[in-house]
Amino acid sequence: MMRERERMHANFFEMSKDLPKKFYDAEFKMTPEYRASLPDMQNENATGIEGGAVPILQVGMSNFRLPLKFARKDGAEPIQLEATVTGTVSLDAAHKGINMSRIVRIFYEFADEVFTPAKLEDVLRKYLSEIGSSRAQLRLEFNYPILQQSLRSGISGWQYYACAYEGILENGKFRAFVNFDFVYSSACPCSAELSEHARCTRSILGIPHSQRSKARIFAELAGTSEIFIEDFRQHCLRALHTETQVMVKREDEQAFAEMNGAYYKFVEDAARLLFAQLNADARICDFRVVCAHLESLHSHDAVAVLTKGVPGSMFGSFSDFKSLVC
Repeated sequence: MMRERERMHANFFEMSKDLPKKFYDAEFKMTPEYRASLPDMQNENATGIEGGAVPILQVGMSNFRLPLKFARKDGAEPIQLEATVTGTVSLDAAHKGINMSRIVRIFYEFADEVFTPAKLEDVLRKYLSEIGSSRAQLRLEFNYPILQQSLRSGISGWQYYACAYEGILENGKFRAFVNFDFVYSSACPCSAELSEHARCTRSILGIPHSQRSKARIFAELAGTSEIFIEDFRQHCLRALHTETQVMVKREDEQAFAEMNGAYYKFVEDAARLLFAQLNADARICDFRVVCAHLESLHSHDAVAVLTKGVPGSMFGSFSDFKSLVC
């Protein structure tokens, strides 16, 4: 047995003489000839495809981050924010893959631009021209700060809104979308009436239940319409009123309680109030509204979904309610 092991070790030692050196050459200089000799697996033809030789709707890179400038309303100075980017293109059945790093490299060519939903079209057309696909899609996710004034005390603080700009370019047609999350308080109308009944009939104090709630808007823009995150916030404020507060003193807390009493709402009410605001904005051609009230009475949530009602709309279905948990 010992002799067999010694023989195997000797054979391995002899073979290891021909293995590549474990060495990083920091002085190596790239030449055009050497670059041309590098293998390119992505550009092989269909004979290299494993599995079904079928087209792929989206392939690319997700979750690459960089600081980007975003346009603000009323000509204010653009604001720079950390953005998370997903860029994809389609791939036909005859090609094995794409050069993934080009998705990121092309986007970096636009990194100094000021972004609006319309600006995504420039990036997408560059994707299609350089990668040779028929469809391209891009999504920028970011948290947008707006200074919120307190209700009565005059202090203020930064409210952050989870947002995304999304663009799709297919068959020469560009479509732009905006995602916007709005967090508000919802006081239950039924609980308010029952509490008031206890006070009036039995002189018993009852506290109506209310809870932190979230509305998520996914809107498609009409043509090259100019719209800003501030516009979506104003739509939500006009519809729901009871946005959660950043900075409060006692007088602000009292005002918030009064506001919840003036604008109590079921989840159905919240969705319909938002519908009225968005439907009246000609810059928005289609939309979906999702509301979730994270019930303090129940161990579960109350939810509602509605759409503008455009025939063939892509917004009719939503099931990921857990993502609305604040």
